[in-house]
Amino acid sequence: MSHHEEDPSALPYVEHSHAHVVPVRVYVIAYIALMILMGGTVLAYYIHPSSTLASNVIALGIAVIKAVIVVLFFMQVRYSTRLTWVWAAIGFIWLIILFSTVTDFISRGWIPIKGWTP
Repeated sequence: MSHHEEDPSALPYVEHSHAHVVPVRVYVIAYIALMILMGGTVLAYYIHPSSTLASNVIALGIAVIKAVIVVLFFMQVRYSTRLTWVWAAIGFIWLIILFSTVTDFISRGWIPIKGWTP
């Protein structure tokens, strides 16, 4: 044995965390689900083109489902510790807070500006 090679039995014991191995089939199913939901988003627009509120609510609901799929499977939160689940949930709660501020902005009256018509 050369000087640069070490005997593995002589190394101190180090416990390594074992990553969960996800089958490729799970990623393929998640990808197909995302593509179907993307089609659903486009379809929601064409079903209710006159009602933008209904289209936006449907599209936002589909977007939340797609975000959950991405977070759970592609970011591997599904196989992570509870602490990771807590942080992912906090991210979604923060997103809800941000969207609630948008409703406040939309509900305010518009200030008329001279020379500009909406």
